[in-house]
Amino acid sequence: MKSHYKVVVIGGGVVGTAILYHLAKYGWSDTLLIERNVLTSGSSWHAAGGFHALNSNPNLAQLHAYTIDLLSEVEKESGVNIGMHTTGGISYACNPDRWDALKAAHRVFQSTGIDDVRLIGIDEILDRCPIVKPDGIIGGLYADREGHIDPSAVVHSYAKAARMRGASIVEKNRVMELTQKPDGSWDVVTEQGTVNAEHVINAGGLWAKQVGRMAGLELPVSPLEHMYFVTEAIPELDNLKEELPTMVDLDGFSYLRQEQKGILLGIYEVEHRHWNMDGAPWDYGFDLIQEDLERIEHELTLSYERYPVLEKTGVKRWVNGAFTFTPDGNPLVGPVRGVKNYWVACGVMAGFMQGGGVGKALAEWMIFGEPKDDVFGMDIARYGQHASNRQYIRETTGQFYSRRFVMTYPNQQLPAGRPLKVSPSYDEMTEAGARWGASWGLEVPLYFAPSKDYEENHTLRRSTAFDIVGKEVLHTREKAGLIDISGYSRYEVKGPKAHEWLDKVFACKLPKPGRSVLAPMLGFDGRLKGDLTIFNWGDGTWWIMGSYYLREWHMRWYEQFNMDGVSVRDLSDDWVGFSLCGPLSREVLQRATEDDVSNASLKFLGCKSVDIGLVTAKVGRMSVTGEMGFEINIPAAYHRTVRETLLKAGRNIGLKEVGFGASLSMRLEKSYGIWSREFTQAYTPQETLFDRFIDFDKADFVGKQSAVAEKETQSAKKLQVTIEVDATNADASGYEPIWKDGSLVGYVTSGGYGYTIGKSIAMALVDRELAVPGMELMTHIVGDERACRIIEASPYDPMGKVMRG
Repeated sequence: MKSHYKVVVIGGGVVGTAILYHLAKYGWSDTLLIERNVLTSGSSWHAAGGFHALNSNPNLAQLHAYTIDLLSEVEKESGVNIGMHTTGGISYACNPDRWDALKAAHRVFQSTGIDDVRLIGIDEILDRCPIVKPDGIIGGLYADREGHIDPSAVVHSYAKAARMRGASIVEKNRVMELTQKPDGSWDVVTEQGTVNAEHVINAGGLWAKQVGRMAGLELPVSPLEHMYFVTEAIPELDNLKEELPTMVDLDGFSYLRQEQKGILLGIYEVEHRHWNMDGAPWDYGFDLIQEDLERIEHELTLSYERYPVLEKTGVKRWVNGAFTFTPDGNPLVGPVRGVKNYWVACGVMAGFMQGGGVGKALAEWMIFGEPKDDVFGMDIARYGQHASNRQYIRETTGQFYSRRFVMTYPNQQLPAGRPLKVSPSYDEMTEAGARWGASWGLEVPLYFAPSKDYEENHTLRRSTAFDIVGKEVLHTREKAGLIDISGYSRYEVKGPKAHEWLDKVFACKLPKPGRSVLAPMLGFDGRLKGDLTIFNWGDGTWWIMGSYYLREWHMRWYEQFNMDGVSVRDLSDDWVGFSLCGPLSREVLQRATEDDVSNASLKFLGCKSVDIGLVTAKVGRMSVTGEMGFEINIPAAYHRTVRETLLKAGRNIGLKEVGFGASLSMRLEKSYGIWSREFTQAYTPQETLFDRFIDFDKADFVGKQSAVAEKETQSAKKLQVTIEVDATNADASGYEPIWKDGSLVGYVTSGGYGYTIGKSIAMALVDRELAVPGMELMTHIVGDERACRIIEASPYDPMGKVMRG
């Protein structure tokens, strides 16, 4: 080992070696990978070795596709035979809902450019896998680029290719501790001595927990046991023309592939078991856990019924090994806020499907400042401090494992780790009928049920809550609705250089005192980094408001631009609030205050302090519903008091509490985009039409060069539009493909039902030349073909007269 490296990677599994390879590929070869034992010792060596093209997150599915393409490239580059068998893969359904889900997934993959996936019937399933019992199977989703590899060989392939590009690897050298120096670099203390590194990457796998604690972090990961077995030779496989495809029995909790002349079958059992939640013992390596067949008895019985050849086939070996899981099953990747030059790449449960994509994204992040793709689905910043709690990790990782192949519906609210954070009026709102969802650990009201014993049905189509939400929408449009907006993020910006800081970080013109603006924030490459609102309260204090679940992500971004003379503070746990909206909202508010809230005193997008009963609130004149409205912000201790005050003031004129389901419907009728749907870090200002809020005349702001270039060249290939869909009992939700004369021309970003206009509507990105009102197109909703057409934006109150009051 040298005394200094630019990067030290800790962990010699598939993730660590893939990162090392990509760093070297992009030009950073002054790198060292340190492995406490030998390469692959941990989870990599005993992995089942399957690779799959599909993932429920379309962005991560694209990284799967990248990894699959990369495997053969690295095999050729390194000269290491990775035993790649591209057999194709079939995920099959045995109930109508699951079949609908596969049909919908097929269309989603088409919309994201994964076109080697198709639906197949029972005859083709039997033709490709004659050992499966067809009873009850409705159909399957077939992917060409699926199969299996030799896990250990893949790790050694990445490692050798990285070495060939100049990277270094040291085995049998445990990292003992990490110490950060004043210049931000790290002293990495190992059994063989201390090396200094500008950057440290935690790719520790089963030991990621301990490597995180070396930097003072509690990472939301935990190992769980996972079992599979390999059979003796099966005579029925001798005469097959082709190797069996990988088979996923979604309703039987199992996966299967051919292993030489036998098969490998793995189980995702409902009765999960955690293993060494604080991390694996340091001397654990090429070890396995004793199998527990009683725990998987139910799933094993289903598998033997589905594949009858197992009844007369012996088991050659059982494998019960540990893999690390995160609360949502996706990796933890990226820089850690507040810990300079410390990066994570752990919790990669599907390492051989995602390792290449993780390596690519992290290398791009470190070298170029941002990854090329939208990787928020695996960004460590999607979790906050609440996710480091041991019980939270136990419940959520266990829930994910147990539901790995269990059908989860879009409207289904899962219970693990809940309730965690609640607004002060949670009990009163629950008593009033609130049904809750969770956002970054906070309970948020979705709608208000008509009775205490009401239960919403789980469905891929319109649920029994459809009419409930519709009534809330129409009531708000006709009278007034009150929405708990505690689930908004709030940041305070103060100091003599607050204006200078905001002017650099945001691309918009800053508001004057007593005003607010919609504020696009761009990344270094000119793509979007946020759709926020800036308030100038007029006393030297500024606020930024946005999406609650992006708090850690946005604070990490803000802190990149720290400067003397400005402070940025996250107020989101201290301040809560309500949105009061509808044609009678001003009258309700005026009844609750002696202050003047007339249009003359508080114009659209104005903001000021208002006494609401006993409480002084910060009020902004706006609403995402498109109605006249007021966003009322108060310290958390006053939440119940303000709720009671407003409900009392509006009782005689029809004020009712409504949920975010109504709000989301109303924002679609105004063509208002939201983050993670219409706005993501993969999109640019021009294609999302958010460039209309950019002040291109400003001297400088982050991302300006790219934004100006896009404006001058009109380079956006797709544009955001609003579409009307000829739907029946289901509405678009996101990533449904859009077709013109059989060609893919775009995809839905979000959708729902517009109760005011009486139409199923959606927002979408479509090819620029087609982005004109009246254009007739086609889409697929839950897999079924539906006609659709582009309509004028903001089908409700297109001139905005209502919200301006």
